[in-house]
Amino acid sequence: MNPAAQEDPNSPIAGMPVLECWKAKQVFVSKRGQGTGYSGIENPLFYKDNTRMFYGDAKKSLDALLPMID
Repeated sequence: MNPAAQEDPNSPIAGMPVLECWKAKQVFVSKRGQGTGYSGIENPLFYKDNTRMFYGDAKKSLDALLPMID
């Protein structure tokens, strides 16, 4: 889900297959913390205008969130 794989030929993940979720109208990212993820590099997806970050353990966070929007 890191657009750098397609947009930055100098990225360590250049050419890696990715889900092009940044093309969606709205992107919702659930992430445990603000550190770098699996690849150890910044993810430009997190800074796009259509992306919303939701920090915390995914299961616990969504279990708490879903009853609020039902």
